[in-house]
Amino acid sequence: MFWAELIQRFIHKLDVGAGSRWMRLLMVGLMAGGLALWYDVLNFKNFSAPEAMDSAQLARNIAEGRGYTTDFIRPLSVDLVRQWRMARSAGGTAGAYTDFARVQTAHPDLANPPVYPVFLAGWMKVLPFHYAVQLQKSFWSEDGRFQRYEPDFLIGIINQLLLLAVAGLTFLIARKLFDAEVAWVSAILVFGCEMFWRFSLSGLSTLLVMVIFLGLTRVLMVLEEMARTPESSDAKSQRLAVLAGVLTGVGALTRYSFGWVIIPVVVLLILSGGRNRVRRALLAAAGFAVVLGPWVARNYWISGTPFGTAGFAVMAGTPLFPGFQLERSLHPDLTLARHLTFYLKKLCLNLGDVLQNDLPRLGRSWTVMLFFAGLFLGFRGVPIRRMRWFLLLSLATLVVVQALGRTQLTGESPGLNSENLLVLTLPLIMIYGTAFFFTCLDQVEWPLQLPLAPLRYTAMTGFVALMCLPLLGALFSRPANPVAYPPYFPPEIQKCAGWMKPDEMMMSDVPWAVAWYGRRQCVWLTLNASDDFYAINDEIKPVKALYLTPETMDAKMFSEGLRSLDNSWDHFVLEAVGRGRLPDKFPLVNNPSGSAAISSGLFLTDRERWLLTPP
Repeated sequence: MFWAELIQRFIHKLDVGAGSRWMRLLMVGLMAGGLALWYDVLNFKNFSAPEAMDSAQLARNIAEGRGYTTDFIRPLSVDLVRQWRMARSAGGTAGAYTDFARVQTAHPDLANPPVYPVFLAGWMKVLPFHYAVQLQKSFWSEDGRFQRYEPDFLIGIINQLLLLAVAGLTFLIARKLFDAEVAWVSAILVFGCEMFWRFSLSGLSTLLVMVIFLGLTRVLMVLEEMARTPESSDAKSQRLAVLAGVLTGVGALTRYSFGWVIIPVVVLLILSGGRNRVRRALLAAAGFAVVLGPWVARNYWISGTPFGTAGFAVMAGTPLFPGFQLERSLHPDLTLARHLTFYLKKLCLNLGDVLQNDLPRLGRSWTVMLFFAGLFLGFRGVPIRRMRWFLLLSLATLVVVQALGRTQLTGESPGLNSENLLVLTLPLIMIYGTAFFFTCLDQVEWPLQLPLAPLRYTAMTGFVALMCLPLLGALFSRPANPVAYPPYFPPEIQKCAGWMKPDEMMMSDVPWAVAWYGRRQCVWLTLNASDDFYAINDEIKPVKALYLTPETMDAKMFSEGLRSLDNSWDHFVLEAVGRGRLPDKFPLVNNPSGSAAISSGLFLTDRERWLLTPP
């Protein structure tokens, strides 16, 4: 009797008691895990975004106790560090061979904010990461052919856990603003957005920033509610205002451009009214500054700039520095960068593209159109209206920031890059778009002879299925090539890097990939094959190998190489590959052949290393 009664009570709790909630959560978790496994097996590809590989190699250095240092060497970063340290040591006791650029040992990273690399480093500590390409193990390879890179896959898993957190926060925010129906549908749409799944496998920090943004939104909702409640505690509201500033600062330390969200945060706190609204706004700004300040001081101590090379993004993409020219410049001429005309031209040019293409196609979801249509709908609830104003202010701010901060990274990986800031607002847009759908659904006059509930649920199911069509298509299709090639082929990169000693430096047109897959220090291809190359090789650190991929060696390059300057890399490759000639006194003259030959690209080194190191 005792055991029967115990089992009966247990079943009752699972059915209608407190355990029913945990059972539902368990079922949701199992379904989400099954969906993730299905999607990953069919759609996983190794990283293609340079920022993803850059963050990953930086995280590995942190996890291995090498500090906040990078193997991806930007010539601009070298110049900033060297010039600043030389200026600080002027009149000191520095010797002639002092490593002012800090390349001989470990170069400090000046491109990435710290939160996401530290987050990944913690994940690398929790799980065993095997960085060597697995060619003999199933799933990672197929019949000895490379299929998947294990560390890329593991990073995708933690990002998919963040996607689940994004869906959960979306549910909480929607339920607080509207009702359970809107909350469930909004969360399903977020979890069923194929763009978010692509971001989860991209290795970018987008989903982590999205979690921070949604957490910030939830805090602002509480603050807005307290502002409308006269008996609310001033002390608690002030603490929450500080928390809002801290969350914005943490977001800025995950992605620098997110820091501009402090503007709509402060505006909302002022417009929300209530007692001490100016004080709350000032406290939020102070919390933001306190979080961001130490990192800015660190960057200034190392390079004399508050945000390192990332602070020059506004100059990239202007007529002064098209493409990647600025970061590849060892001695950039910034005298003309003081003229606002260049930035106004960049803003106007990119703003039109953002408004015409990026914003309407945001997330490739039709809920964006519903959101904009819903702007003509006046909600009765004060918090709904005020949070919509916060969303619109955030959108307007991020549109301008995205237009001004756009670089060649957007061209390298359209949509799926760290410069896509508008996607951060997509969960909130989905909430308001879903609310507009339900508003329209409530206005439908159904036939009286039919039961209302089945018709309503049928309409909801059809709406969700229609919005999730891109994900459904991805679940029943498989890309022809599971590898992001060209130009990234991890086995070949590891083979070339394996010929080098750990303390030797390479030069490449894909240095982020060499740093991540090859685990070797690699400097970005300089602007020319003469003066800039020898300035690094002779004055900074010897370049022991040159690795060029299809990123440079494409058909267009050869057609343009005929008209290029003699000291350009286009002309260099044309002479080396087409005519078998290298510049006089060029230090890298050996090219692997036979069984050691690489399948594509060009690899030159100072000696025949493949004879000493098995490929």
